[in-house]
Amino acid sequence: MTDVVNYRSNAIVELMHVPAEEHDERWLQQALQQAIMLELATLPPYLCGLWSIEESDQNSEVFQMLHAIIFDEMSHMGLACNMLTTIGGEPHIADEGVVPKYPGPLPGGVQPELSVSLMQLSKQSLDMYSRIERPDDPVVEDVEVHTSIGAFYTAILEAFRSRPELIKGTRQLTKNMSSSHGEGNDIVALNSLDVVEAAVKIIKEQGEGTAASPDNPFPGETGELAHFYSFREFFHGRRLIRVSDEPPRFDFQGDEIPLPRIFPMGTVPAGGWAQGGVPVSSDVLTELDTFNRHYSSMLRFLERAWKAEQPSTATQMLSKAIVQMVQLQEPAQNLMRTPLPDGTGKTYGPEFRYLPDEP
Repeated sequence: MTDVVNYRSNAIVELMHVPAEEHDERWLQQALQQAIMLELATLPPYLCGLWSIEESDQNSEVFQMLHAIIFDEMSHMGLACNMLTTIGGEPHIADEGVVPKYPGPLPGGVQPELSVSLMQLSKQSLDMYSRIERPDDPVVEDVEVHTSIGAFYTAILEAFRSRPELIKGTRQLTKNMSSSHGEGNDIVALNSLDVVEAAVKIIKEQGEGTAASPDNPFPGETGELAHFYSFREFFHGRRLIRVSDEPPRFDFQGDEIPLPRIFPMGTVPAGGWAQGGVPVSSDVLTELDTFNRHYSSMLRFLERAWKAEQPSTATQMLSKAIVQMVQLQEPAQNLMRTPLPDGTGKTYGPEFRYLPDEP
């Protein structure tokens, strides 16, 4: 088996080729580590899209929906961490080999044709977001895809169903997130198979919808679509509507959805701006360093939270992680207001580079 804490490995593809009867405790721990890495990988590109929306348009439908989707993804990552710790595993989050690197593929070999980048909100980035979330059998725009995130979670759930005795309820963190964005978004303790099944259902259907409907079964607002379909609506600039009942058929023929005004953030090159050959002034370097240090501290606090034996320590570490997360937006948007020196009209943006803890 490829190293499951190596972001560039094909671990998910390899795990999916293991016969179901061999999906034992070790397989499940490896799969859940990859699930955590997948959930983390979605957050930086979605956050860049969100932060690139100018303050004057933060009441727009696109801003509000993207904000809601990011909250969903945060809760999905927390639930994946609880799945791993409930069977006795320890999440690896703050590790240079685990943290996503952009541009590049999703971890584990999922959708190998897809390259994920950090950039402004645009038609290009919305297409990228929707390709991340694409279900195996969408109700619209059906195309052949490689292993989807949903299929991977289905295999994880089947492993739990075949070995429910592995669920011990150890080191479970909880966080009320429904008050911020509706039903199904809390991080809850996973101490039984029923609760694990509910958590996997939330993760899959919030992202992909169901085979019969594009709706999000666990919405923050009435009529909210699953992530894939929301991203496709914004990409097409039209609301998705049912155009036929027999047979049921959907298409992007509804009302127009205008994109908000944005900061024209450029695409972050591999290794960051300086590594990509872009001149970086001392002021820009300070903002980049500030952002990367808050991001790295957040990941370390998250890892410590799920490794803590004492619930009080875990809660304290989670609170510290949230403080670091809140402090990311200001340096990110300062960078998005700073033009690149190449005359393209594009600006800098956050790199989401992991910096090891200082001794």
